[in-house]
Amino acid sequence: MPGDSADWSEFVSFVKAHACKWSLQPNEGEWGIHHLDDPPHNKLLGPVFARGETSGLVAVDGKVLCQWGDTHRADMTFSVTKTYLALVAGVAVDQGLLPDIDQTVNETLLTAGLQNTGFSDEHNSEVTWRHLLQFTSEWQGECFGVPDQVDRYRSVSMEPVTQVNRKGDARLLAKPGAYWEYNDVRINQFSLALMQLLNRPLPEFFSEFIMTPVGGSDQWRWHGYENSWVNNSDGKPMQSVPGGGHWGGGMVISVHDQLLVAQLMMNNGMHKGRKLVSEAWIKAMRTKCDIAPWYGFFSWLNTDQKISQSASEQSYFAMGIGGQLIWHEPAHQLVVVMRWIDMDHLEQMLSMVKLKLTEKPL
Repeated sequence: MPGDSADWSEFVSFVKAHACKWSLQPNEGEWGIHHLDDPPHNKLLGPVFARGETSGLVAVDGKVLCQWGDTHRADMTFSVTKTYLALVAGVAVDQGLLPDIDQTVNETLLTAGLQNTGFSDEHNSEVTWRHLLQFTSEWQGECFGVPDQVDRYRSVSMEPVTQVNRKGDARLLAKPGAYWEYNDVRINQFSLALMQLLNRPLPEFFSEFIMTPVGGSDQWRWHGYENSWVNNSDGKPMQSVPGGGHWGGGMVISVHDQLLVAQLMMNNGMHKGRKLVSEAWIKAMRTKCDIAPWYGFFSWLNTDQKISQSASEQSYFAMGIGGQLIWHEPAHQLVVVMRWIDMDHLEQMLSMVKLKLTEKPL
């Protein structure tokens, strides 16, 4: 197999030399994104944790060719969490629990007997599940005390369009489905609505249908906020979990466990002959949004190789602040997981991986 006998030492040395510059202990001035929000929303709502040194691996067909750091240490993964949230939604669709992603969220929840869930007003009642999955919902309101305006005009480095307004500025909302915006309040509202529909905590659902079947460890955790508790239909409290670590919380997971989930996606939802997620859903996750061809269902796409010239256009990525990245390369059954890297050097890192995989074995 290409790359089997390659010497990865130069690549590993380069990654370690260009690690994330964040402190190892949580620091209010650099950890996450909440400190950039306008008061009073520039504070943590969920836990944050000390981190490890940079770690990661390169695998082809599930076989690890190269690894560095502590790949079994569970660390915060910030917006990579969105990928796991999308998989939960996919299992819900496969099981008929989420019957139609093109139905409005309001109609789905009303049919399930749920009231006052944040989608009943004139504007939000037009929001569909697909809109939320693609960040085109334009949902407005507050989720756990944080208004969606906090993330309006937010600019992220992977987005090919640069925003000129200040993050948090007011703007007129477009019709749901007509405007793309990376917005963590809206993904948290999606997570809350999905939990209410399933009537069970999403980490419990994710564990049963994804992590346990793929053989994941017992070290991962999906943390919510201190104020994100609601009751299920029996009055039992459930904690809603965010799609990232913007205000703390989110998925804490190891490189090894991330590989298991990424390999499931590379295998189109199959694990050892068992279908855990439908191939149709995996395909949908990496299908271009009509108005934002760089994005799928909570997944970054390499359309026109805008993210990386070293990755194929069929590649897709999970990314998070602090240098969190998972590169899925279907053409070569390649998975690269990198934690705590300096993203300014990402292209050179991916280029080095590509070069190693094309070297002829000795």
